[in-house]
Amino acid sequence: MAIGSLTSAGATGKVQSDIARASATTGVDFSYLLGQAQVESSLRPNARAATSSASGLYQFVDQSWLAVVKQHGGEHGLGWASAAISQGSNGRYYVADGATRAAILDLRNDSATASLMAAEHAADNKQSLESALGRSVGGADLYMAHFLGAAGARKFLGAMASDPDRSAASLFPAAAASNRSIFYASDGSARSLGDIYQRFAAKIEKGAQIAAGGKDLPDAASPGNGALPVNLAALGGAAAGDAGDEDGGSTLDRLLAASQGDQASLLRPTPETAKLAYLMLASLGG
Repeated sequence: MAIGSLTSAGATGKVQSDIARASATTGVDFSYLLGQAQVESSLRPNARAATSSASGLYQFVDQSWLAVVKQHGGEHGLGWASAAISQGSNGRYYVADGATRAAILDLRNDSATASLMAAEHAADNKQSLESALGRSVGGADLYMAHFLGAAGARKFLGAMASDPDRSAASLFPAAAASNRSIFYASDGSARSLGDIYQRFAAKIEKGAQIAAGGKDLPDAASPGNGALPVNLAALGGAAAGDAGDEDGGSTLDRLLAASQGDQASLLRPTPETAKLAYLMLASLGG
């Protein structure tokens, strides 16, 4: 085996170990976190989007990252970072010192920190969505919130519950204009809310399997497991009504080409996924 291959395998092993630790620490499903990282960055901690500020293993844009570090950094040894972040009256997050801001944003490229913050973000979104929707949620629901923001996800999922055949573009015209391949089929017909949701769910599940070396993992999809969607949010602001950074089409355009897949498990770890996370840690010396 070439040295480059060994280095790559070692880096991937560390990323998987960090994701497993984040799962064990927060209780968020391992296969969900693994699939999301595969879809977002192909498990590359230093991945950067060409069209937005998105960076790192989970492709957090600047504002989303500052928000989650402000809220959860202190729980994971990042009290200095949390304390340095303030929120303005306009809802945006700021760091007074430029060097400190850069250091906080660079944490997105540390796979251990990124995995923990992604897990905390998923847990927050899960609580918010379940409270609003009155049902359990899973991977696709969570991924929708990751990209559209919680408000945008509530709007999308609420509308889908009452009319899954409704055109998604009619509900999110700005998002559709920026992400035609997501909202429209190759023949130009508009995709429905239900169709987009199902396609995203299949993609996230496939991502988890690829990241696990082709092994079948307990599903991380469905309403009770929502599987994941893509960068619907490129328009964080336009689609969800938020004023934060836009997520560009970074994840979106490379995401949608999958066949529809079975949906199944969920966010809350099953005995199988919990065992998998701990076995992963053990095998990697964690």
